[in-house]
Amino acid sequence: MKKLFQKFKEVWKLIVLLLLILITFSYAMFQGGFVSWFLFYSFLPFALYALGLAFYSIKDIEAERMYTKQEYNAGEKFKASVLLDRKVSFPLFYAIAEEEAGDTLSGNRDIEKAKTMLFPGFNRAFGFDYTIENLPRGEHTLLGIKFKTGDPLGLIEKEKTLPVENKILVYPAYQDMIYRPVAHHFDQGMTASKERVQRDTSMAIGVREYQPGDRFSWINWKATARRNDIMTKEFEQRQSHDVTILMDCAPEQRFEIVVSFTASVIRAILRKGAQVGLLTLSAERKAFPARGGEAQQQQLLYHLAKIRDESPVPFNRVLETESFLAQQNNSIMMITAQLTKELIEKASFYNQRNGSVSIFLIKNSQESPTNMEKNLRASANARGIHLVMVHDGHFSEAFSEVNRG
Repeated sequence: MKKLFQKFKEVWKLIVLLLLILITFSYAMFQGGFVSWFLFYSFLPFALYALGLAFYSIKDIEAERMYTKQEYNAGEKFKASVLLDRKVSFPLFYAIAEEEAGDTLSGNRDIEKAKTMLFPGFNRAFGFDYTIENLPRGEHTLLGIKFKTGDPLGLIEKEKTLPVENKILVYPAYQDMIYRPVAHHFDQGMTASKERVQRDTSMAIGVREYQPGDRFSWINWKATARRNDIMTKEFEQRQSHDVTILMDCAPEQRFEIVVSFTASVIRAILRKGAQVGLLTLSAERKAFPARGGEAQQQQLLYHLAKIRDESPVPFNRVLETESFLAQQNNSIMMITAQLTKELIEKASFYNQRNGSVSIFLIKNSQESPTNMEKNLRASANARGIHLVMVHDGHFSEAFSEVNRG
């Protein structure tokens, strides 16, 4: 329907243009004299240009968008150059070119300013540059270039969206920090160390009878031969550095800070050499088992780049449905911007099972805790839960607070 109306509008403007030419010519013919013919000849160049523009097709114009990279961090500057190229050098008095972006960038002030007036003339190639000063987190789509031109009197106008689709991925902003694990002991975990985490099972302190689940490499063959029974090495109990992070995805104005802190923690844990897993419930549930390495970091940050605060239930309700956490030997980190009594009670349940639950309460840079949050913090500490308030811009202090707490 819209295309039909646009076509009718173009035909109607062409009819009006022809009528104006006919009227001015008729006026000059019947009126005669210098003034009437002067008006006709003065209008004639504009009318002929508009008539030529009416039959000129802008469908052959092609657009190309050029920029340096496809992956950014939130807050970085995005610079793009748009090049427009056409085959026919019909003189264009003016042109308006505008960047068209997807929903994730539609409200951005800088993208709204990516609109400029050009004066191509006879040039076949022309273009413009624009900048987005602070890229928001997410996966953004640049759909095309809206191109509009017309004659000086506004009698004929032509408009077309030139398709040139590109996608850019913006990872969450992060701050460098040093991960200091909370003390937590286990006998089935996978990582341990005071500094850089090592996977060393050479620290045997004795032998014991074989138990289901013991590795073949743990068998002590000399002790097995002496006792005529399968004996395995017994290792020194080690300190867990493996972490499972639960991030609150309920609608919240500080959600971007929550995502940024989560990304910073993931980077810090993986740099330490430990393993980290992530659980989120936004529009859909996503669980990433604890792993280490660059591939794990890339996978988790990619997920955080696209996640939205669209959880249909409060954070404590999410914990109620995740029964597998009770069997985890990993440390559990809960990252949220909303502290409730129900959340403390659920965290206490998991803390009794594995003895290492930390809650990080995210606040704005100068925001002070409320009286209710102070009371809930005292309640959490009484239950043995590490509750740390993290302010935007001071992420590096988070684990210092954990170890003091």
